[in-house]
Amino acid sequence: MNSSPVIKILRLRPDVNADIALPRYMTAHSAGMDIHAAVEDDFVLAKGQIALLPTGFAVALPDGFEAQIRPRSGLAVKHGIGLINSPGTIDADYRGEIMIAVINLGPEPYTIRRGERIAQMIIQRVYRAELQPVDRLEPTVRNTGGFGHTGK
Repeated sequence: MNSSPVIKILRLRPDVNADIALPRYMTAHSAGMDIHAAVEDDFVLAKGQIALLPTGFAVALPDGFEAQIRPRSGLAVKHGIGLINSPGTIDADYRGEIMIAVINLGPEPYTIRRGERIAQMIIQRVYRAELQPVDRLEPTVRNTGGFGHTGK
């Protein structure tokens, strides 16, 4: 039985984006599908700059699923390129172009080339919780201990 969701994908502006690969898993065990930049020309991302990059596609996710947009580890480690809202969430009812909010945290400007793999997309099931107001919460060993509460 295949429990994988079917994701409908629409190539936007097919007359100009036919050369941009649609998201795909790069290996048999990849958790995420690589997403490619649909920039018109090389785009120089200055040190500290934030930019919103087009991907050239939109998706229709089934109800009960989301797409998480995450950075690519190679770009992060080698060049300091990350996503400003990582992970980004694409809701099941969003039908617009998937845009990638990149940031250059590296020491040098970085050139993003047309078709370059710039992010990855993970498909996850979503559970909608029901909140239940109460007068108190049951205590735990940790209780209200927050950041660094274990001393490590």
